[in-house]
Amino acid sequence: MKFGHLTPNACYQAMKAHDMRFDGHFFVGVASTRVYCRPICRVRLPRPESCAFYPSAAAAEAAGFRPCLRCRPELAPGFAATEASAKLARGAARMIEDGVANDAKLAFVAQRIGVTDRHLRRIFADEFGVSPVQYAQTHRLLLAKRLLTDTLLPIAQIAFASGFSSVRRMNALFAERYRFSPTRLRRDGSSVSSGDADALTFQLPYRPPYDFARVLAFLGTRAIPGVESVSDGAYRRIIRVDDETARPAIGWLEVRQLQRRHALQLRFASLLAGSTQTVLSRAKSVFDVAADPQEISAALGSLATDATGLRLPGGFDGFELALRAILGQQVSVKAARTLASRFVAAFGEPVATPFDDLTRAFPAPSRVAELNRDDIARLGIVGQRAQAMIAIARAVESSALDLGNAAEPDRAIEALCGIRGVGPWTAHYIAMRALAWPDAWPPGDVAVHNALDLPNTPKGQRQADALAEAWRPWRSYAVLHLWRRLETPR
Repeated sequence: MKFGHLTPNACYQAMKAHDMRFDGHFFVGVASTRVYCRPICRVRLPRPESCAFYPSAAAAEAAGFRPCLRCRPELAPGFAATEASAKLARGAARMIEDGVANDAKLAFVAQRIGVTDRHLRRIFADEFGVSPVQYAQTHRLLLAKRLLTDTLLPIAQIAFASGFSSVRRMNALFAERYRFSPTRLRRDGSSVSSGDADALTFQLPYRPPYDFARVLAFLGTRAIPGVESVSDGAYRRIIRVDDETARPAIGWLEVRQLQRRHALQLRFASLLAGSTQTVLSRAKSVFDVAADPQEISAALGSLATDATGLRLPGGFDGFELALRAILGQQVSVKAARTLASRFVAAFGEPVATPFDDLTRAFPAPSRVAELNRDDIARLGIVGQRAQAMIAIARAVESSALDLGNAAEPDRAIEALCGIRGVGPWTAHYIAMRALAWPDAWPPGDVAVHNALDLPNTPKGQRQADALAEAWRPWRSYAVLHLWRRLETPR
């Protein structure tokens, strides 16, 4: 579903029906109140002639509308882009949402996604209806609004966590855009209890259905002891935030499904507050909350009819996921988990958390880059794989390999395949999960061939490729459904 394909009448009918399928695909500005809402908002329905529709919250704000305090536009789920220009615009938007582009010049963002700044402005306007600068300002404002409403963080900490250079700048933009001060939200909207002082809690809305149990099973089967765990209906792990958004920090997070509402609950250590943008962005990606299950299921047809709530589980750290993919080459999931556990025990960093089963952080690229082949091989890891792990670490450290949230999949796959010991299957698997690429198609996957009743031969691969053409641009989801058919974890 794309905003450009929706007529004003279709948008109004979707808003009239409070249709969840359209949530996040457009926003409605109401002329009589100068407020903009999500299409699912339960306020009194405005007249059609009072409504204007926008492709993004930023576009609504650029037109002079303020966010609704009831439906809270900052809680709307996103949506995955599949067209080439839209994917580039979304890549730039993810950089903004991660905080990478808060203070960066437009040319830097354009360079990171491989286009000119002029082209970036054009495709960004086509996708979101605003410039990258306007989008960044709205993102900061909405994140600050969310932190003011949902946390007890001090005003100054909220300003910096949201990407503002100062409290004064945040106050000025609130007054200009919303015509009230940030303290009004803290006074009128916050319902956070003092018992949450050691953690921040957020909702991650999604479009139903969502098979959270299957996501938990997928992540739990692969969980590295000490780093992550699945228990009591929740996923927990230790994460490292070491990028341009803030000083390096390590902390814990927890994700569980909320009852009686279409949202996940994300809790994370308050010491990660300065990296809130990054933590939120990564969690949304890992749990695939922006997916539109109806659109994906329609493209996959009978392959997905009995499991429309299936999501694509991602990775909190591209480097970590890449090394885990190397450890999983040609071995069972159980064996790969054992090797990963040894690797973390040998080179990971001890971390104190409130959870007895979370004790170590996965090794950072800088730590692995300084190792030699024998350091890793003594853990029972094949020498060639050990060398590939070190090569990936050094490539990430030197910025020759980008496995960040905004990385371009084709470019990352090409760079990965240039590393000895990394083949096309591994590269596509990394793109599929670390980069949340919806159209990955790992060649030579035995489980996929078995599910399709095809031989694992070049001819069988050509036949599989031909079948998969009908599943573009959602081949990653097709892979998950084919694995599901055999109940063979990968």
